[in-house]
Amino acid sequence: MTATVDTSSLQDRHVSGELTVGGIGIERLAARVGGTPFFAYDRHLITQRVAEVRAVLPASVRLRYAVKANPMPAVLHHLSGLVDGFDVASAGELKLALNTTTPPTAVSFAGPGKTTPELTQAVAAGVTVELESATELARVREVGAALGIQPRVALRVNPDFTVTGSGMRLGGGPQQFGVDRELVPGVLADIAASDVDFHGFHIFAGSQNLRADSICEAQRRTVDMVLELAAASPLPIRYVNLGGGFGIQYSARDQPLDLTPIGDNLSELVDSRLRRALPGAQVIIELGRYLVGEAGVYLTRVVDRKVSRGKTFLVVDGGLHHQLAASGNFGQVIRRNYPLAVASRIASPPTEKVSVVGCLCTPLDLLGNDVDLPAAGVGDLIAIFQAGAYGLTASPTAFLGHPSPGEVLV
Repeated sequence: MTATVDTSSLQDRHVSGELTVGGIGIERLAARVGGTPFFAYDRHLITQRVAEVRAVLPASVRLRYAVKANPMPAVLHHLSGLVDGFDVASAGELKLALNTTTPPTAVSFAGPGKTTPELTQAVAAGVTVELESATELARVREVGAALGIQPRVALRVNPDFTVTGSGMRLGGGPQQFGVDRELVPGVLADIAASDVDFHGFHIFAGSQNLRADSICEAQRRTVDMVLELAAASPLPIRYVNLGGGFGIQYSARDQPLDLTPIGDNLSELVDSRLRRALPGAQVIIELGRYLVGEAGVYLTRVVDRKVSRGKTFLVVDGGLHHQLAASGNFGQVIRRNYPLAVASRIASPPTEKVSVVGCLCTPLDLLGNDVDLPAAGVGDLIAIFQAGAYGLTASPTAFLGHPSPGEVLV
């Protein structure tokens, strides 16, 4: 499989053929960071993407960032001034979110298997605990009683439908996530009898979806379900988290997601249905990858060039221990190359076919297979794009004992 970089999409990201991030030439940035490999995130591109999403969302819809996509503290501090809140999935992420200017009431804590110490931290902080089971409700009640604090909670619902087009399904069928839709009335009755501050529902059916029609259909079915559950709820509904799942392009054959029909669909659902039935409810869209994924680049330097039985390899000082997803080992059914380039000659036409491999002692450490690139050799920087989400913290950094890469927001 070949892969080339569409330089038209990078027209504002290079000067005289050299890749820039945040307006800084990549070799100068490498010197500033102190060496390779490293991740570089473009502050302007994150700001621009949030603005693009805001432009299509109904004004009444709140936008939250899923910290799991990229929990770098500098990224979170930047986003805290752009979005309306954070969603976290561990006590570690909770601590990072609370260290920003985002108020605890705008932070939600989702994910199965929350430990009692984690629940204690969440209740003490005053964030919204997204309940994933009846057992978790019981433990939250115990934590609240021990602290003398009424826990702030919402109920995560596992819907009775699946979403087509999602790279990863988080709802529908048997799931470790949330309470099955048909069991929700019973759990709501238990919540009503508990000393907790119940706010509403969280539904997240799938991620990495590039089909606007699929996302719109999922949102319609989610709203239908929320209204049915709300009508039978013994408690008022003040919070509706519709999830997100917006995808980004990882290969040349991926089509970019069209936000316009999604915004139009949400306007109809929120203004015509949710606002009428649940006038006091806060409606939330939660995005992670879509806000930061395309703003990141992973930079790694060529340390060897070799030819083995007619195939040329560029061996770099990074690898899957930093950027697991680019190696195809993070959920891809069929491996596809991420877009990559020779960072100093980003606008030059390709002249050879090479494979870019990392420094690890495993054949899985493949960052680009049979990629068409300009001629490159020892010392050249290789840029792997779409690296702003699920990069460093989603990779096995301890594997084989290599140093961790740097990170920089510019």
